[in-house]
Amino acid sequence: MIFKQFSRSVLLIVGFAFWGFSAAYAQTDAAKGETIFKSKCTACHKIDQIMTGPALGPQLTEETDDKYLTKWIQNNQALIAAGNPKAVAILKKFDNKAMTTFTELSDADVGNVITYIRADWKQIQDDKAKAPVGPVEAKGPSELVVWGLIGIVIIAFILIIVLNKAAGSLERVLASNPNIVVEEEAVVAEADKNVLLKKILKNKKLVFFILVCGTIAMGSWGWVTLWNTNVHTGYQPVQPIKYSHELHAGQMKIDCQYCHGGAYKSKNASIPSLNVCMNCHKVVKTESAEIHKIYDALGYDPKTQKYDSTAAKPIQWIRVHNLPDLAYFNHSQHVKVAGLKCQTCHGPVETMKEVYQYSPLTMKWCIQCHKRTEVNAKGNAYYDSILAAHDKIKKGEKVTAAVLGGIECGKCHY
Repeated sequence: MIFKQFSRSVLLIVGFAFWGFSAAYAQTDAAKGETIFKSKCTACHKIDQIMTGPALGPQLTEETDDKYLTKWIQNNQALIAAGNPKAVAILKKFDNKAMTTFTELSDADVGNVITYIRADWKQIQDDKAKAPVGPVEAKGPSELVVWGLIGIVIIAFILIIVLNKAAGSLERVLASNPNIVVEEEAVVAEADKNVLLKKILKNKKLVFFILVCGTIAMGSWGWVTLWNTNVHTGYQPVQPIKYSHELHAGQMKIDCQYCHGGAYKSKNASIPSLNVCMNCHKVVKTESAEIHKIYDALGYDPKTQKYDSTAAKPIQWIRVHNLPDLAYFNHSQHVKVAGLKCQTCHGPVETMKEVYQYSPLTMKWCIQCHKRTEVNAKGNAYYDSILAAHDKIKKGEKVTAAVLGGIECGKCHY
């Protein structure tokens, strides 16, 4: 009897331990599956939305044959080539778009991915079921707030009554007791004021000092005001889409010229077209409200991944850095020839959540930069061509204006 009871206890403990280990192992499988899914699947698939491929949550709910799913994920091309009817039907359903093969994944890896997808899809469905249906009923202020406001009004009314009674009592005490003397504030007579003013005006040294100080103060204010006219240091307009240079250029280390491609080859740095944004944001952060502003501007539907040109409209970006029409500035001359970094003029853009004008961009500021910046002529094609032209002149050879860049567009066209 003792042995039987002991055996039952041991078996019960082992059973609970096995159940606990199974649950933990299942969780580990889902965690591993999430890692694999994010590294290999997110370029084409989402669990609850259609991208390049279908939404995987509904697909894996309909398809319950895990062995077939494993073969399909590992090498769907082999199934199609073998004429598997289910594989051929899937290929036709998605317009003969072939799926990438993942032969490097083991059966256990694929099983982990399937476990993760089904678990996440179930969680999404549960969250939708818990969400309130229909519009949320607009409610007024709570009863606590209403009663609190009423209480404040009553307390204020009581305080007013008490203070009025206290003031009336003091006035009655003063009126009934003639021995109490109330000191009144001394009032300077108008005549005395006039006398003081005349004395100040007669003091010529004091008057001269006041005039000199006033002249210096007004002159300084006028000089600073005129000097800073049309200088917009710190100008930071609100843009139609919130774009963080701190995130893209700072944390993600994206090169400035990936977006502003004109900086190394033309006068203007250029505002990037929206197709540059879509290189990443067709897949990345598609749920963001700011990214959906890009979709709306392009007439792009993320569900069908199609563009409607009739719904497209330009984004009205607000220019931050602007030079007067009389000034000519060529980005390529500074970026490609001189080899300057963007931060030289635009400041630490990689730390700016919203771009603002960092430098004053005045003529004095440009001249000071030109005075302290050394010319690096070694291995520079621009200066090599000038030296070659000078050598020709010394030898008495013919040198035209074209050789010195006279037919470059920027020489005449601003």
